[in-house]
Amino acid sequence: MLYQLGWTTEPGLRGLSCGEFRATPTTAPDNQRGVAVEFASQAERDAFLRQLEEQFAARRFTNAADAFDTVKAYVLEHSGKKV
Repeated sequence: MLYQLGWTTEPGLRGLSCGEFRATPTTAPDNQRGVAVEFASQAERDAFLRQLEEQFAARRFTNAADAFDTVKAYVLEHSGKKV
């Protein structure tokens, strides 16, 4: 199933952080506001969301564009299912 991944970028004392990763089923991917990825099962989707939370929990960014581009690149590189 195809999912639209999204996340929240919030300010902090040491820079912007990314979290609250989510996946919403979609038939119309929007790569301007997130990234679309296909997962074989809900378990695979949930495991990938946990991986994203772990990867970006401590990482900080200087601006929103850098945060977005970095997360999007990570998703595309590590999902193995580019759309």
